[in-house]
Amino acid sequence: MPGQNLTRIEAQERRAIIDPSTSSGAGISYDVALDLTKGAEVFGSRSVIRFTATEGASTFIDLIARDVREITLNGAALDPAEVFADSRIRLDGLAADNELIVDADGIYTNTGEGLHRFVDPVDGEVYLYSQFEVPDSRRVFAVFEQPDLKATFQFTVTAPEAWKVVSNSPTPEPAPGPDGTATWAFEPTPRISSYITAIVAGPYEATFSELQSASGRVIPLGVYGRKSLWQHLDADYIFDKTREGFAYYEEKFGYPYPFAKYDQLFVPEFNAGAMENAGAVTFTETYVFRSKVTDAVKERRVVTILHELAHMWFGDLVTMKWWNDLWLNESFAEWASTIATAEATEWTEAWTTFNAMEKTWAYRQDQLPSTHPVVAEINDLHDVEVNFDGITYAKGGSVLKQLTSWVGIDEFFAGVGAYFQKHAFGNTELRDLLTELEATSGRDLSTWSKKWLETAGVNTLAPELKTDAAGRLTRFAIVQTAPADYPTIRPHRLGVGFYDLDGDALVRTHHIELDVDGDLTEVPELVGLAQPDLVLLNDEDLAYAKIRLDERSLRTAIAHLGKISDPLARSLVWGAAWDQTRDADASASDYVDLVLANIGAETESTTVRTTLGQLQLAANTYVAPEKRESTREKVADGLWALAQSAEAGSDSQLQFVTGFASAAATAAQWEQVRALRDGETTLPGLEIDADLSWALLVSLAAGGVVTASDIDAARAADNTAKGGEFAAQARAALPQVEAKRAAWSSLIDTADLPNTVVRASALGFVNANGVEALRSFVEPYFDMLLPVWESRTYHIAEYLIIGLYPAALANTELRDATRRWLDAHRDTAPALRRLVRENLAGVERALAVQERDAAA
Repeated sequence: MPGQNLTRIEAQERRAIIDPSTSSGAGISYDVALDLTKGAEVFGSRSVIRFTATEGASTFIDLIARDVREITLNGAALDPAEVFADSRIRLDGLAADNELIVDADGIYTNTGEGLHRFVDPVDGEVYLYSQFEVPDSRRVFAVFEQPDLKATFQFTVTAPEAWKVVSNSPTPEPAPGPDGTATWAFEPTPRISSYITAIVAGPYEATFSELQSASGRVIPLGVYGRKSLWQHLDADYIFDKTREGFAYYEEKFGYPYPFAKYDQLFVPEFNAGAMENAGAVTFTETYVFRSKVTDAVKERRVVTILHELAHMWFGDLVTMKWWNDLWLNESFAEWASTIATAEATEWTEAWTTFNAMEKTWAYRQDQLPSTHPVVAEINDLHDVEVNFDGITYAKGGSVLKQLTSWVGIDEFFAGVGAYFQKHAFGNTELRDLLTELEATSGRDLSTWSKKWLETAGVNTLAPELKTDAAGRLTRFAIVQTAPADYPTIRPHRLGVGFYDLDGDALVRTHHIELDVDGDLTEVPELVGLAQPDLVLLNDEDLAYAKIRLDERSLRTAIAHLGKISDPLARSLVWGAAWDQTRDADASASDYVDLVLANIGAETESTTVRTTLGQLQLAANTYVAPEKRESTREKVADGLWALAQSAEAGSDSQLQFVTGFASAAATAAQWEQVRALRDGETTLPGLEIDADLSWALLVSLAAGGVVTASDIDAARAADNTAKGGEFAAQARAALPQVEAKRAAWSSLIDTADLPNTVVRASALGFVNANGVEALRSFVEPYFDMLLPVWESRTYHIAEYLIIGLYPAALANTELRDATRRWLDAHRDTAPALRRLVRENLAGVERALAVQERDAAA
């Protein structure tokens, strides 16, 4: 039995039978009626699907439901007990033109998949939203669940009359019904894939605006949010960024916005940052700021807004045929949102943010045993679920940035515009895009594609130089290497920058741009110049490659990184130092010194945020075990000193305070956290608002200096969904074994916690201050893997398998236990093995870095 999986071969076979491109009339159409008035557990779902097929053939349609009352194919009733099993309804003896009726009860979820149901603890109001990517529209209606079977969708929704109901088409006036209900009958959508359809319903607050499209149409805009959060939702700013994105994309893509309206809905307990439902984008409520947030989060919200808007073209208008070309959606949206943010909004340093955040993610992902080409081999739905990763998003976006430099940005946009014109409302593969880019640029992209999109792994570039007695360069070359498992040597366009100390600044004194290819590239233009204090390969960040600092440059960076004026150059040096550390080419203790000496001068919020996360990983896991206690104390003391000296009310002050709280590891440090939370210690300009108060309480919980009763009291004072998540994290962070057992039981022994609470609890459970208690959970961790994988939805299983792995132990015992499990489960689902192998890779890397640090 297939369970809930679908293979690529099955999808291809089904499309050969049901081909919308050869269908008469409008192709596949869905008329879906949903009844949202049936209580807290189920909703009614009646689907009428009309489609053409190969006469006499058999196939199946997808559905996950609690009960199926009726299945009628071309007027003949089918017995659900005979034709419905797992997630499929078998359809035999198809006609050339078919009408299928399926009447069922679907199940609300609290996992962020399908139709998610949330009850606001503040006021008891019920909110619903759909999340269908990858295979979850089948949780709401009967559907051919694959991206290349595009169709029109007409939704009719019955719900309480006081609610708002939003879908892909403009919201109609509801028709009153009995007992305080109403029915909304939406117009059919254009031809789209099922995973970008949407239903959002509940007593949402909303505000509206509009803009004029390049086509001359007026596009209605809406922003929606929960009643209890509405006062915090800055809709006018969101409308402003949306207008800037619309103007930028319509001009650059040469294709007007393709849908009737554009709503942006901030919904509770969302798994991702956002989802590109056509004309009805859903966002995480993390982007509704009830407390002060960092500039990194503010900028990330803008990038996310423009990422989802880019998807209206990349992904929604033109969609990949199968999930191996997921990058055609995500890489393009990642690249497009970054260039749009940098060129169309006030966040002009977006490429620095991209380097600090996205590229760091990409390089990390590309060095895991699960790395894969940008164009991945996706055999089934399980494969794609684990492929929403740093390769698909960040490496793909990085490669596209390099491609635009190679073919020319104007030629690139012209090719993209032609691609949209040719394939509007259709499905494509990699070759379809390359054809248009080759036509506009005049370049053959087949070799480029093979090396950059169809092979895995990241190259490393290192300077090789010699000097004479006077300190002048007698040789300068760039050495390119590749990992043994992925030996592709690639062409790069990059800059080389020389930086020298000049008073209190580290300034660029020389720069060249060149092409690098092969294992060794001599750079004779630099011979004769004085060796600089710092050599920076990939200056200006054109290439996708790890870079190395020579010994002199690394010493300069440790002492003077903060004196570089250009934020992108600083980000590149930060990244190079981190790569050398995690590759065991440099000491983790040296990295700690570098960060503490220089992070106070960093001006870019995302660079600070990323670097502080890496600092804590280095202190908690990468330094040699015998140095760990003193290093953690040193890091927390250093961050507290930085917080005290930071500008009053600044972004850095907030980041250093939260970093200090997270790093606190001694009784004296937790006493300082307590005094700060209780108001006995104050910092100028720092407000202990709701979220910061919780962050400080989580720190105190991890230190074992508060009790579960203290956490309960804080929860009672903040009876919100966010308060519930923080409380779950704090309880799980308590270091006593009994508290860990209670947290473990709430996650593993029962399955009723909502997705965001699962995620928060797992985060608290593995807090580094509870490392001793984690030792007793190594065996239970491996015992739970198969049952969790087989019984939970994908997102919940992923949160538990990654989130509960006791990585903070970072010892040989954990490594060996993980290897034993993998050896004993060679035939287990590849997607599950991938998650466990990635966990193992983190421990193996930590052990290598610890060994290097011990030798320093």
